[in-house]
Amino acid sequence: MNRMRLVQPPQAKPEQGTLPGKGASARGRRRFLLGGLAAGGALLVGWGVQPPRQRLHAARPLALGGGTVGLNGWIAIAPDGAVSVVVPRSEMGQGVHTALPMLVAEEMDLPMSVVRIAQAPVDPIFANLALLRENLPFHPDDAGRTRQGAQWLMAKLGRELGIMFTGGSTSMKDAWMPMREAGAVARAMLLKAAAEAWRTPVARLRTEDGFVLHPDGRRLGYGALAAAAARTGAGIDAGDVRLKEPGAFRLIGKPVARLDSLAKANGAARFGIDARPPGMVYAALKMAPVIGATLEGFEAAAVAAMPGVLGVVPVPGVPGKRHGAGAAVAVLATSWWQARQAAQALPVRWNDGAAATLSSAAVFAQLARALDEESGYVYHEAGTQDVEGAALTVSAEYRAPFLAHAALEPINCTAQVADGKVRLWLSTQVPSMAVDVAARVAGVDRAAVSIEVMLLGGGFGRRLETDMVAQAVTVALAAGGRPVQLIWSREDDTTHDVYRPAALARFRARLDARGDILAWDSKSAGGAIGHQYFPRNLGLPGIGPDKTTAEGAYDMPYAIANQRIAHVTVDSPVPIGYWRSVGHSHNAFFKEGFLEEVAHAARRDSVALRRALLRGQPRALAVLDAAVARAGQPAAGRAHGVALHRSFGSTVAQVAEVSVQDKRILVHRVVCAIDCGLAVNPNIVAQQVESGVLFGLSAALHGDITIQDGRVQQSNFGDYPVLRMHEAPQVDTIVMPSGAHPEGVGEPAVPPVAPAVAAAVFRLTGQRLRSLPLRLT
Repeated sequence: MNRMRLVQPPQAKPEQGTLPGKGASARGRRRFLLGGLAAGGALLVGWGVQPPRQRLHAARPLALGGGTVGLNGWIAIAPDGAVSVVVPRSEMGQGVHTALPMLVAEEMDLPMSVVRIAQAPVDPIFANLALLRENLPFHPDDAGRTRQGAQWLMAKLGRELGIMFTGGSTSMKDAWMPMREAGAVARAMLLKAAAEAWRTPVARLRTEDGFVLHPDGRRLGYGALAAAAARTGAGIDAGDVRLKEPGAFRLIGKPVARLDSLAKANGAARFGIDARPPGMVYAALKMAPVIGATLEGFEAAAVAAMPGVLGVVPVPGVPGKRHGAGAAVAVLATSWWQARQAAQALPVRWNDGAAATLSSAAVFAQLARALDEESGYVYHEAGTQDVEGAALTVSAEYRAPFLAHAALEPINCTAQVADGKVRLWLSTQVPSMAVDVAARVAGVDRAAVSIEVMLLGGGFGRRLETDMVAQAVTVALAAGGRPVQLIWSREDDTTHDVYRPAALARFRARLDARGDILAWDSKSAGGAIGHQYFPRNLGLPGIGPDKTTAEGAYDMPYAIANQRIAHVTVDSPVPIGYWRSVGHSHNAFFKEGFLEEVAHAARRDSVALRRALLRGQPRALAVLDAAVARAGQPAAGRAHGVALHRSFGSTVAQVAEVSVQDKRILVHRVVCAIDCGLAVNPNIVAQQVESGVLFGLSAALHGDITIQDGRVQQSNFGDYPVLRMHEAPQVDTIVMPSGAHPEGVGEPAVPPVAPAVAAAVFRLTGQRLRSLPLRLT
């Protein structure tokens, strides 16, 4: 068994400096990153060498009743032996309400049947430390003290900021140690309590299925020991606590049934839209049709007599820039349908503003000019582009559109403002940020805001935003203390999203006479999500390189001696935000699509070329071989397309089996192999792979948000379709065996779908599709 690790600062002292010029070295870029943190006031003298704050005990004890006893900030035990496990991440279908409690149950020797889920309160110990650490723009091959020091500092910064964030495929990465440690500490406390009760050494005792067992056959349940364990817990130190070795795992690595399945099947599960506090009224919106428009005026009297209408409230705009919400007017009514009907009938005057002439064509023209005129920020450079012996040059341009999130649960928030306090009922990926926004809008202290985090009917990054919270609290301030449930219509959601950025990329590869790649050069242009997200949601400056713009391009696993990957950040007039798999979602399509072109120009099999380029990457090569072997040969009239991509720490290879009928692309089967490190729950991994394939395929075949005259042209599933059941392919999932640290699972299956399908389409038709969505001419 492993002793609990003791937190120690790294030996490295990160370098600090200023922003380097274009094409600067990796060392200079790291200096800029860390120097920027210091300039922002996050790093104080001496702070950087202190150990991170503890993550075991919350600032306030858990709210308990009925004799339930809390052993630490993560675990409470009831008299009947039921164990409540605090889950710090939001459940939006990805399985964290099962996978994360498994970590505690493993270390406590608990059967999952006694585990109960408790959603985490807002507290810094539940902050997502992996998020900031994973967003550092290091190349996977980078190692050494600079990277270690930077990751150390970012984890510390995350703990200080206390941001509770479900995203970036980081839930398991972040929870892997603290939740196991919380379980191991609780087990040690229970063992000590039993040892004192029996007056026997702890070393003679063992635990099993929620009981402490004595060699003579006596046993005490955790429920009976909890109170004594809480009293004796102060005497536990690191030497008393040991983590299990992987060989002793009983639950981790096993296909444990999901804890939320029954409630979702029988309707007992409660999502944000299911909140029903007493006295609740409803609000619907009439939102500005033009991006960035402002409210000029409205005629409340025109709808005052409509059935159920209680009032009309102006919502002039969420504080900050480029929220999806924009300006709006809310109608309060006794039912949402009454509120919606009145909102649609409400006469409103808008000031359209500067974006009234904006179009998708203008956006892409601006991106093209940026690629023509600017060299961009170089995220990775190795060797030189001035190579000798080039016999062939291949070049291409790829593009990807804006995309909406289209989560099936409509955007909603229920808020109550009464007696100087704010209550929120909310489906959110960022509860701590929602509390901050509610406090700011209501003009109360943060401590006066409480939140009940509900299940999410889909997130995909849209519920990383807080615009709906600001709107709901604004309306609740005018509701006389009654709770208000604000619900967006599907049209509101589609036309007022924070979209996946549009992007344009140009590639050039130089090959020798054998078809080997001598040099690879890529440059992309598009908006930087962080430059909008951090100012509007955290009040932090959106400056410096944004990893998401080039992720999946600069950190590809292929061994190409001479490569340069750059990005030109073009400020987006359209609100942009994090979309499932973020920059990987389009950069995988660009990179893998161009690699297929290179293989074709070199008259080489694309799988063979990938194998050659994966030398030195045995795990990635094994993933590729596993997918290709499982796929076998395509059926008659069909073709296979292959793609491989590494994202969020996981490597995924996919083989898509495709046919074309009357210019319609039909995807029949997708074989997906994933190496995500240790698969804590293989069933949940497989479910997330299937989900990612379908989500990515939906975007690949249909996803396209277009702008004309400052207005989003799509409005509902009729003109922004998602994948229908009859379009869904068979998905075969291969979870590669691994004992490595768990990596991301929720997003890595999304990026390879589009390039795999495009490769198959080329084999069938000879058409090279370089734009998304994939459409044959």
